[in-house]
Amino acid sequence: MSAQRGDLGLIALESAARMGKKINRILMDWHGGESLLIPVECPRFSSGEGKCVIRQSVRDRDLFILVDVCNTSLTYQMDGSANRMSPDDHYQDLKRVIAACNGKAGRITVIMPFLYEGRQHRKTLRESLDCAVMLRELEQMGVHSILTFDAHDPRMQNVIPLMALENVSPALQFTQALLAEYEDLKIDSDHMMFIAPDEGATGRVVFMASLFGINIGMFYKRRDYTQIVDGSNPVIAHEFCGSSVSGKDVIVVDDMIASGGSMLDTARQLRNMGAGRVFIFSTFGLFTGGLEKFDEAYEKGWFDRIFTTNLIWQKPELKERSWYFSVNMDRYIAVLIEAMSRGRSIDGMTRPGEMIRNMLELYRRK
Repeated sequence: MSAQRGDLGLIALESAARMGKKINRILMDWHGGESLLIPVECPRFSSGEGKCVIRQSVRDRDLFILVDVCNTSLTYQMDGSANRMSPDDHYQDLKRVIAACNGKAGRITVIMPFLYEGRQHRKTLRESLDCAVMLRELEQMGVHSILTFDAHDPRMQNVIPLMALENVSPALQFTQALLAEYEDLKIDSDHMMFIAPDEGATGRVVFMASLFGINIGMFYKRRDYTQIVDGSNPVIAHEFCGSSVSGKDVIVVDDMIASGGSMLDTARQLRNMGAGRVFIFSTFGLFTGGLEKFDEAYEKGWFDRIFTTNLIWQKPELKERSWYFSVNMDRYIAVLIEAMSRGRSIDGMTRPGEMIRNMLELYRRK
C-alpha cells in the first residue's frame, strides 16, 4: 500500500536497532498492526567510505529517525581490520540517511537521545564547537525538529532558533523506578535530600526537589585550570554546600556517568557525612572506565543503587550487576512520536511536573 501524505514512518539506524524494533511494536498496536519501520542499510567499502540505501519510499512521509551516537559495540571493516564506530561515525551515517531521502520526505524529526558532542557546550579560546556545527548542519539539510534527552546544556537550542529542539527530562521514569523499588521512602526534608554532584547539575536537582518538596545540596568541583587531562581540567577537590545529610536518603542526579570518578567520590563523601541510603540517577550510563570500580565502591557501601536509562546502548555485563537498575524509556518515546506526528503539544511530557506530583501523592497515600 502506498504511503499517504503525512503517514508516519520510523527509521532506526543500526546503532538504535533494538530501540527501533521495540518502539515499532508499540506503535503497531496503535496503528492497526502495520509496521512503520522503514528498512535502511549503511554499508561500507573496504576503504572505510560509506553510503546509505533506503529500501522503501519515503515520499511525503512524516519520518522519525533514531540514532544512538554512544553505541560503541558496532564495528566495520576498513583496510582489512575491524574499526569500532565512534560518535562521529554514527553522526555521519545519520547524515547519509537524511541525504538518501533526497528531500522527498514530508517532515524529518531526528531522535538523538544523547546529543552529539553535547558535552562541549561552550567555546573558549580557539576551540571547536561541534554540537553547534551539528545542529546547523541538520537544519540546513532540512530536518524539522530534534528530540533529545537531558541535554548537557539545553542552551544549545539557541544555535537553531528557527528549528525545534525538544529536550525531554526522564525525571518521571526515574521517579517511577525509585518508588516501585522502594516502599519505605519518607518523602520529606527530614528524611530525604537531592544532591547535585557539581554546579552543572543544579538545574536538574532543583526541578526534582521542588516536585518532591525537599531540600537540596551541591558539591562544588574545584579544578586545576593550569592543565588538561583527557580533555578536561582535573578535579582537585569536591566541596559540599548544604544542610546536614546525616541519616537521610540522598538522591544524586546528573546527566551522565562517564568514567565515574567524580560520581563515586560524591557518593563516598556523602556516606562519610553520615547519609543513609545513596541513590544515583544518571540519564546516560557510559561507564567508560569499566565497572570494576563501581563493584568495589558498592562492596564498600558507598552507594545503594544506580539508575540509568536504556536510551543508549548498555553493556551486557552492566545489566547483570545487582547494584544497577535500567529505566525503560521505549514506551515514552513511542508516546512522544505519536503526539508529535499528530501535531499535539508535548510540553507536559518534556518536563512532566504534574505527572510526578500525582505519582508522589499516590505514593504518600499508600
